[in-house]
Amino acid sequence: MPTPATSMNEFLVSLLRVPAVAARDVDDEGRTLVSNDVTGSSQLHEVGPDGTWRRLTDLDGVAAGRYLPGRRAVIVQHDAGGNERGQLSLIDLSEDAGPDVLPPLSALVHDPAFVHRLAGVRQDRVLYLTNRRNGVDFDLVSRELGTGVETVLYDGGGYVGEVEASPDGHWVVLTRPNAPANSMQLLLVSTLDGQVEELTAWAEHTHQSTPSWLPDSSGFVVSSNAGREFTAVVRFDLDSRTWTSLVADDEHDLVGWVSPSGEHLLVATNDDGAVGVAVHPLNGAGEPRPIDVPPGGCAALNRHPDPVWSASGRALALTFSSPVEPLYAVRYDLASGSLSALRTPGASALPPGLVQPESHRVPTPDGEQIPTFVFRPADGGDGSVVLVVHGGPESQSLRQWNPIVAGLVAQGHTVLVPNVRGSTGYGRRWYSLDDVRLRLDSVADLAALHDWLPSLGLDPDRAALYGGSYGGYMVLAGLAFQPARWAAGVDIVGIASLVTFLENTSDYRRSHREREYGSLAVDREFLHEASPLTRVEAMRAPLFVIHGANDPRVPLSEAEQIVAALTDRGVPCELRVYADEGHGLAKKANQLDAYPAALAFLAHHLAKGDGATGTATSIKEDTE
Repeated sequence: MPTPATSMNEFLVSLLRVPAVAARDVDDEGRTLVSNDVTGSSQLHEVGPDGTWRRLTDLDGVAAGRYLPGRRAVIVQHDAGGNERGQLSLIDLSEDAGPDVLPPLSALVHDPAFVHRLAGVRQDRVLYLTNRRNGVDFDLVSRELGTGVETVLYDGGGYVGEVEASPDGHWVVLTRPNAPANSMQLLLVSTLDGQVEELTAWAEHTHQSTPSWLPDSSGFVVSSNAGREFTAVVRFDLDSRTWTSLVADDEHDLVGWVSPSGEHLLVATNDDGAVGVAVHPLNGAGEPRPIDVPPGGCAALNRHPDPVWSASGRALALTFSSPVEPLYAVRYDLASGSLSALRTPGASALPPGLVQPESHRVPTPDGEQIPTFVFRPADGGDGSVVLVVHGGPESQSLRQWNPIVAGLVAQGHTVLVPNVRGSTGYGRRWYSLDDVRLRLDSVADLAALHDWLPSLGLDPDRAALYGGSYGGYMVLAGLAFQPARWAAGVDIVGIASLVTFLENTSDYRRSHREREYGSLAVDREFLHEASPLTRVEAMRAPLFVIHGANDPRVPLSEAEQIVAALTDRGVPCELRVYADEGHGLAKKANQLDAYPAALAFLAHHLAKGDGATGTATSIKEDTE
């Protein structure tokens, strides 16, 4: 039988309280830098060679960072209240005052009006990206730590993704969004004369990621789908300006990182949302060595820190999770093949009842197949169902830890987690099927999923939508364009109007997002037609909305206008706004307030024989 409401609440709360640990960096002396949210927000900790934990930061916003090579120091990136305007600071670890004393933190690059993103670390300098020149374009800056002298290495405009400097300091390879949706252009920048070379064309519909240099600076390795359906790991040679395929798979996306020694290549393989990793010899001599991921586990790529090599390449730090195990960091010793799992000391054991998903392909009227994970309650559930739609849209639902999904299953719902068209991980063709004027084809996938429910023995009259960011848009679009199908929805930082979203999002994000959704100048009429707010008169399902007041991506006004429109029509809705959050809920206190309430809302509206329509309400809650 489904878990009673009180027990369900306790079950979800116990899952939300489980600390998440993510690998940030690793050194050759046995130390690992991790993020850990055990204190209520994600802060930096160091795990020593003997397994001793030391907390390094206690900041208002989420903290990330890297070790500074050659010094006992850490460069920290942190924001305030989820506003994503990163600032850079330095932690001096040369004097250890003990595990209970926070080390000194000194400002390095601070200007709260602009974004500063850590892009690289060297012994005597840091590289960072900032939009402080005009608030829109991101420049790459090198800052000497000893003198504070800064040199602009790239100011070619646009949003810059990843940056990797060559070991000899003469080159920087970077990625930036180019003309087609979900495409990244590869640029090579000379630090000697500032010349910029386009290694891939502006109009080329290819995706490049994770560049990493060979130790002699003769070339670099990058993950690319140029000329392919799926990404492969390829090498670029500086002298010959030629490309060589290193590791490829005709059915799976591969992502790779070369070791600092140049001897090995770490390759991650995405197989229907399960991401396995193996160490390959770079020269091709010898067999790959798989890293022994726990059963059902996956490397937490895409939404969590990339794996990172130690300076010599003797050790790796990675982040893992699975549907039945929360995020934890792993230190991998290359010589011995040993794995050291890094979990928060003293963390409570997980409650029983967690389940692994089934994998299905759901047919659509136009002949496509939607990759979908199905999580079933152990006792079969009560026939109700919740579709959990990922954000992005250039993203993928992985077989990873999701306490909301686990809580919904414990509540008695069967949970469908689809990778609708537009999702990554299933090839270039699939992720391109929702671009611009194809937007509503993605929304139509929700209807196909709904039509499929009876084949699982589920009640299509008790089906709800749940999603965040672009997934929030999908929730609202499902309720607006398919009002007879859905009994309720939970929208977290979602888009109500594609027009007002693009008008009001941060200046530096607008052109970047117009590539995917369409431009205000050319596609305004279609953007208006594809917006849930335009169809608000058709919406009748109860709605629960969660938003951060500091969201720089999807402004709070998106939530406010959809709630106001529904309230005027008498549709039951609730809005919870958190004053110290941005694009999603990062702080435990806010998660513990919002998510149990959202699941209780779904339990009420998906109950058998539920005839309650409630009364329209709008609640704003500011959490300090």
